[in-house]
Amino acid sequence: MKLRALPALAGAAILALGLAACSGSAEATGTPGSDDTSSTSGFAVDENTLVFGVVPDSVDTETNYQPLMDYIAQLTGKTVEYHESTDYAALIEAAVAGKVDVASFSGFTYVTATNNGAQLTPISSIVTAEGQEPGYYSQAIVPAGSDIKSIEDFKGKKVCFVDPSSTSGYLFPSYNLLKAGIDPKTDITPVFAGKHDVSVQKVGEGAECEAGFAEDSEVAKSDKVEVIDETMVPGAPLVYSSTLPDDVSQKLIDGVSEITIDDIIAAGIDSADTDAFRSVFYATKPVDDAYYDLIRDICKETEAEQCQG
Repeated sequence: MKLRALPALAGAAILALGLAACSGSAEATGTPGSDDTSSTSGFAVDENTLVFGVVPDSVDTETNYQPLMDYIAQLTGKTVEYHESTDYAALIEAAVAGKVDVASFSGFTYVTATNNGAQLTPISSIVTAEGQEPGYYSQAIVPAGSDIKSIEDFKGKKVCFVDPSSTSGYLFPSYNLLKAGIDPKTDITPVFAGKHDVSVQKVGEGAECEAGFAEDSEVAKSDKVEVIDETMVPGAPLVYSSTLPDDVSQKLIDGVSEITIDDIIAAGIDSADTDAFRSVFYATKPVDDAYYDLIRDICKETEAEQCQG
């Protein structure tokens, strides 16, 4: 993911999505050593295994995260198993049920999961280039050469979103449509592509979707679409289950809160020294729960059902 600096939230949504209101705040539990952590310590599977969950953003999701999973395995001395999620909702359900120990969420997915009782603590966010800060772009896209020149022109069109729980592929796009005076439920025909790369593909084809949204890292791979607008969103968090034992939690905090790809390679993870991994990972930067208050603010503005706790 391309993660960049986060700007201040400007303006307010004019229309609601017509769905239930967001709950007030996430209940991400505390830090290692707190009563919540020590009294409910436990693993998703067993003490020898960490289950790693990932938002299924593209067909390359598992491959992209394998070096990081290998590093976490070495860091903790545990076997790290990849949790295959069919969609965002499935990952949220797994987190709420305590079936993942470590995960990479989108900001919206993290807020949704914690609003619904998942016990998660953010550690850091991935950046993909030196000098970046956590944050990336949600981009509004149209087929190359399209007559659509602005988000206001999306009205009455077939519009591709990624998933109802996607930060850059649904929540921020919905907010931006509302600011443009377009109700995402009634003024367009929404199409959920399921993954960012599929949203880009469908928009590029121009048949099923005449316009759409996706994160910048996937948009950049296609010459079939052009960007007509973009908004920065909070960087996606790496999180751990707040029910893990203190010693495991501390290893994760110490090991992945602020590392570079060179640190991972130096640890003996040869799979990290590839162009493929370098394209999606440069370093991690620490983030905390309060960093995602912007997501909660937009939840309140849009009254998005997915924010509901």
